[in-house]
Amino acid sequence: MSNQPLAERLRPKTLDDYIGQQHLVGKGAVLRKMIESGNISSIILWGPPGVGKTTLAKIIANTLDRPFYTLSAVSSGVKDVREAIDKAKKTQFFNRPNPILFIDEIHRFSKSQQDSLLASVEQGIVTLIGATTENPSFEVISPLLSRCQVYVLQYLEKDDLAKIVEMAITKDLVLKEKKITIEENEAMFRYSGGDARKLLNVLELVINAEDGDEVVITNEIVTDRLQKNLAIYDKNGEMHFDIISAFIKSIRGSDPDAAVYWLARMIEGGEDAKFIARRLLILAAEDVGLANPNALLLAQSTFDAVHKIGMPESRIILSECTIYLATSPKSNSAYSAIDAAIALVKSAGDLPVPLHIRNAPTKLMKDLGYGKDYKYAHSYDNNFVEQEFLPKEIKNERFYFPQNNPTEAKILEKLKSWWGKRFEK
Repeated sequence: MSNQPLAERLRPKTLDDYIGQQHLVGKGAVLRKMIESGNISSIILWGPPGVGKTTLAKIIANTLDRPFYTLSAVSSGVKDVREAIDKAKKTQFFNRPNPILFIDEIHRFSKSQQDSLLASVEQGIVTLIGATTENPSFEVISPLLSRCQVYVLQYLEKDDLAKIVEMAITKDLVLKEKKITIEENEAMFRYSGGDARKLLNVLELVINAEDGDEVVITNEIVTDRLQKNLAIYDKNGEMHFDIISAFIKSIRGSDPDAAVYWLARMIEGGEDAKFIARRLLILAAEDVGLANPNALLLAQSTFDAVHKIGMPESRIILSECTIYLATSPKSNSAYSAIDAAIALVKSAGDLPVPLHIRNAPTKLMKDLGYGKDYKYAHSYDNNFVEQEFLPKEIKNERFYFPQNNPTEAKILEKLKSWWGKRFEK
């Protein structure tokens, strides 16, 4: 038993033992109701690593007493999919519920691999449960996605992590034989990043590094052990999200050398080039923004090219885009503006559109004042005339604040020439 990793030994077998994701599997939650009804549709579980996607799929199969077939998109091809489906067909007898086919990392399946699943899902030969760390809207073909319910799993909270640690030291057959005292848990929680598997790996590593049956865990001990055993800590490639974070922050921080290094780490680690290209596209809008609007165009071209070309050639395109974004001036003004506007919409509710800028397609609407006194900008000098476009309740609100870079400095001067004092604060 002790040869199994701690995370595997502690894998829950029932919903009552499952920790976290209460919005899905808590009492009365949508997925729990579906499971308890005995009728489960094809679903996709979308969430970060280590939050229980595989475990939940196995619990569903166990609870419903269904045959369970599993494939990894990393190592399986179309042939493997067809073989799994053939096995599923052979288990179908009369009114017996159809087997569950679990596909881990379904976002890595090619279009042809996903196409090979369609007929079996449609005909009810298998109930598909896919797990993905990527947005399925981007990575799962539309015909397959339309036949699945998508459920979003979240990083585990501190209370969840604390319950997992407590369960490990009190219920695990190996650990409960030791006297383990948790004096501090902040470092374990911080290094886990809300990932249960990573948390248990850290706990196991620290305990195994101590001599004797009495173990005291502190933040200092955890940090020291992890620094000395980084390769063990990351033995399952769990630094995926740490490295993409380092990559993005290096570009945001305008360091092209660091950015290219982290790009190389991802490429050598087998990261999907499309995943990297999509992150560059988001970053171009979020962090470079209006300081260099061409960045978004180059990132979009990179995204398109990577989809068409593939590796290894795409490494050059990704490198060019990475360096361009890292060396571009930075602005998050567009990002800040839309978040501020959304926050106001949530707090202020649906404020009425001012009458003068409403559409007036019918005579009744015109009689009610829709469109009255609207000033058509093109009829005025420089195609501009001052008028109010916001609801009166928030007419003085500002969302967009140009930042200190050459491009937005020009934008600010233009806005001042139009609106005067409104853009001088």
